[in-house]
Amino acid sequence: MIPVTIQVIQILAASGAICSIGYYVLCLWSGVRFLFQRRAADRSARPAPASFTPSVSILKPLRGIDPEMYESLRSHCVQDYPEYEIIFGVSDENDPAIPVLERLKAEFPKRSIRLMICREKLGSNIKVSNLAQMVREASHEYLIVNDSDIRVGREYLQRVLGPFADPQTGLVTCLYRGVANATMGSRLESLGISTEFCAGVLVAQTVEGGISFGLGSTLAFRRRKLTAIGGFESLVDYLADDYQIGSRIAALGQRVQLSSEVVETFLPHYTVSEFLDHQLRWARTVRDSRRWGYVGLGLTFGLPWALLALIAARGAGWAWALLASVAAGRFAVAVVIGRCVLRDQQVGKLFGLIPLRDLIAMLVWLASFAGHKVTWREDSFVLKSGKLVRAKNGANDPA
Repeated sequence: MIPVTIQVIQILAASGAICSIGYYVLCLWSGVRFLFQRRAADRSARPAPASFTPSVSILKPLRGIDPEMYESLRSHCVQDYPEYEIIFGVSDENDPAIPVLERLKAEFPKRSIRLMICREKLGSNIKVSNLAQMVREASHEYLIVNDSDIRVGREYLQRVLGPFADPQTGLVTCLYRGVANATMGSRLESLGISTEFCAGVLVAQTVEGGISFGLGSTLAFRRRKLTAIGGFESLVDYLADDYQIGSRIAALGQRVQLSSEVVETFLPHYTVSEFLDHQLRWARTVRDSRRWGYVGLGLTFGLPWALLALIAARGAGWAWALLASVAAGRFAVAVVIGRCVLRDQQVGKLFGLIPLRDLIAMLVWLASFAGHKVTWREDSFVLKSGKLVRAKNGANDPA
């Protein structure tokens, strides 16, 4: 006689695993759909001279040194694009990024590159505070904001700005792949980006008929739309500023579009503690931004659910079959989204870490509901409705 508690666990775990299979099918459909859309966009692309190529200001707030930083910044200076400027902003005149920028300016003396020291502190999010000061110096109507560790291809500006030929396009954003180094933390994060996070973005696009948020890898928009949502000043206390910009522009009745361009981010040499802190911050950020969608993530952790069902069923044949089905779906998502959509060459080498990655992701998801404290750039904050409030030393993390 199987105890009732074990039966309940079997039912719950099996249900979670079956729901995950359904989610994986949706991921695969969304990934294939994106591939066809990208192929169609590439076929219909007009020659560069006839393209919609408005002048654009690229705003890049910096703080400290990121991995592969020079080459990532350099990739913005070699664009196959008629007219653009790049404005870098730091909040400290002694920031170690400044010598890197001076080297960049020396290599590209004819490129419009400017450095701003942003001395005002307008809110808790220093990056957005810097952006609010940088945009005052921008020369053009079209603006692009992306993170300091993003590396782009030579046609990046053409691909990202092309959709604005349609006046209904309010914001363009990009998927990205993470480039890992030798540390386990960076490998697990890269795997999560390429086989989990970006898959979720594509599913959101399919289910919602489009997306209503932006990704920090690229935020392209018109200056007048930024003004219409209150400017960067209205976002200086939000952690998920990329989400807020996309959501607010979408609320104006404008379309948020996912570009066919995929960019790269070079991940830090994470310690285990740093990796877990980053994952928890990311999780709580998404939780506060898309609460019900985030709750639903619990039904996407197929391998942990299937393993729990196998243990509760004491190795029954049906549980093994369920685990095999879940594993097939999970690895198929990794191939289609990671290799085909994102063109991530590292995914195949990291396949063996997928079960560990999924178990950690589920544990982080559970832990994210236990409080509101996040660590960002070595500072501690408490999240309140998506806004950053500096944590007091010794203060308890409110639930």
